[in-house]
Amino acid sequence: MAYLLVCNPDGDNERSYPLNPGRNTIGRAPMNQIVVKDNSLSRRHADLFVEGDRFLLRDLKSLNGTYVNQVKIKQRRVAPGDAIACGMVQFKILDTQEDLDGDDDSGGEQLPIVSHYSPRQSQVLIEDFIDKNQKTGSALRLKEQDQHQRAVNKLKILLEVGKELASPEDPDQLLDKILELLLTIMNVDRAALLLVDERTGKLEQKAVRSRSGLSVKYQFYSTKITNYVRRHGDAVLTDDAAMDRRFEGSQSILVQAIRASMCAPLQPRDQVIGVLYVDNLSCSNAYSEEDLEFLTALANQAAIAIQSSRLMNKMQEEAVWRDKLERFFPSTISRKLREGGDLGIIDTEITALFADITDFTRMSSTMEPRAVIEMLNDYFNVMVEDIVFAYEGTLEKYIGDALLAIWGAPYSRPDDTDRAVQVAIEMQHAVLRLNKDWQDQGRQPIAIHIGLNSGPVAAGNIGSRRLIQYAAIGDTTNVTSRICDAAKAGEILLAESTVKRLNYGDYPLTALPPTKVKGKAEPLNLYRLEWQELPSLHEIKGHSARPRV
Repeated sequence: MAYLLVCNPDGDNERSYPLNPGRNTIGRAPMNQIVVKDNSLSRRHADLFVEGDRFLLRDLKSLNGTYVNQVKIKQRRVAPGDAIACGMVQFKILDTQEDLDGDDDSGGEQLPIVSHYSPRQSQVLIEDFIDKNQKTGSALRLKEQDQHQRAVNKLKILLEVGKELASPEDPDQLLDKILELLLTIMNVDRAALLLVDERTGKLEQKAVRSRSGLSVKYQFYSTKITNYVRRHGDAVLTDDAAMDRRFEGSQSILVQAIRASMCAPLQPRDQVIGVLYVDNLSCSNAYSEEDLEFLTALANQAAIAIQSSRLMNKMQEEAVWRDKLERFFPSTISRKLREGGDLGIIDTEITALFADITDFTRMSSTMEPRAVIEMLNDYFNVMVEDIVFAYEGTLEKYIGDALLAIWGAPYSRPDDTDRAVQVAIEMQHAVLRLNKDWQDQGRQPIAIHIGLNSGPVAAGNIGSRRLIQYAAIGDTTNVTSRICDAAKAGEILLAESTVKRLNYGDYPLTALPPTKVKGKAEPLNLYRLEWQELPSLHEIKGHSARPRV
C-alpha cells in the first residue's frame, strides 16, 4: 500500500495517510479522506487518484493552488518522490510502509529480536469448530466433547465473533450478522434481536432469523419473556415456557407452543439496550445451562458491537453537523461554542469588511429568480468559503447580494487587520476569475466594491433562545457599510483607522479627499487600495511574493 506523507519542514510530527485505490480527497474539511487542518488548504483542495502503482493528482479549483515539483498544475501524473504542495502544505508519496518507517535491512542498527509472532497466524474459522449434525444435549454445535477442549473452543469462537463484529457496520447489517453467527454456532429454531427504542423506552423487533422452513413473518417471541429479561438484566432459560409461572398468561407462548427458549440481555455497560431471544418448538429440554452461559457471552459481544456502531454513527452525524456549522461559522466560532457552550457579549476591537455587488438591482431585474440565486450561490461560495474562512474571518451576515465579515471576534489576533485587507484583495482577483468562467457560460459579468473599517464593537450571540446569530454591534460596522457605498465598482476603500492598524506598511494606497458619508457629521479620511498592483496569493506558489498574514 502507498502512503501520502505530510512533510514538516523541521522533520518533526510528520503524519502519513494510507492511499486507497480510487479517489482520495485532500482538504481541511472533515469529509475528505486526507484531512489537514491548515488554513492555506481549501475545504476540498485536491484529488489523488490511485490505480495500481499509478497516481493522478488533480486540483479542485483551490484558492492557493496545487504544485508538483514547484510547478502549478491542474492535473498531472505524479510518482513517489515528487514534491507535492497544496497551499503551504508539503506532501510526498511513499511506495510502502517500509519507506514510511525508514526500515533498511541492508544496514544500520539491528534490532535484538528473539522471535516473531504474527496475530494473523492465530486466526481461526468458526466453521472449524462446528458440527452441524451433532446430536448432543447441547444446542452448541461443537465437535469436541472433551470438557477442557470444549471450553477452549468456546473462547476461541467468542474471540472470532468479537473480530467479526468489530468492524463498523451499517446498523441493520450488523444485527443480521449477529443472528447469522448465532444460527451458525447454535442449534436453534428461531432467533430475534430486540432493541430499546430511545423515544418510547419499549423493546422493538429489529432483526429475526430462523432455520429453513420456519416462518418468522409474525411476532413469535413472548413479550413477557423479553420484557422480564430487559427489566431484570438476567438471562433466562425455560424448558417449557407455557408451564413457567413467571410468564403465565403470555398468549404468544400458548399459541406458538414454545417448548424451550432462552433470552439474554444486551448490556454493554450498566444499561440494558435490548435482548437476544432464541427458542425451540419441538423439544422441552433443548437447551442447557452451558447454552445459556454461551448465549449470554455472545450477547455481550453483540451489545458491545451495537454500542460501538451507534457511537460510530453518532460521530459521523456530529462530523456532518460540524461541517454544516462551518458553512455558517468558521472554525473559530465552532471552537468557541465547544469551549464555552455559548458566545457571550464582549467589548472588543475588530476590522470589518463590507462587500457589495455593483448595480446588482438593475442586473437582477433582467434575470430569472432561479438564475439570480444560482449566481449568488456561486459568488458567495468563493467569497466566503474559499476566502473569508480561509483567513479565519467571521461571516457576520449576508444582506441580499452583500456580505459583512469581521476579524477580531470571537478571537483576537495581532494580524487581524492584515487578514481582512488581504481578503479584500483576494475577493477582487476572484471576481476576475469568476467573470472569465461565467463568460464561457453566457452569464453576465459583475463588479464589486468593498469597504473596510476598524474600531470598537460589542460582539456575541444576539437573538432569542432558540434562534441566535453571532453579530458585532456598534458604529464601526455601520460606518463600514457607508464606506462600501462610497467605493466605486472594482474599488477597495480603507478607513484611516484600518490603515493605522496594518502591520504590513507597503500596501499601495492613494489618499482620497475627505469624504462625506451618510450618518456622520464629519467627513472621513479614506484610502483607496490599488489592489491591481498586487498579485493574488491564489496564483503564487508558497505565498512567497508577500508575507503570509
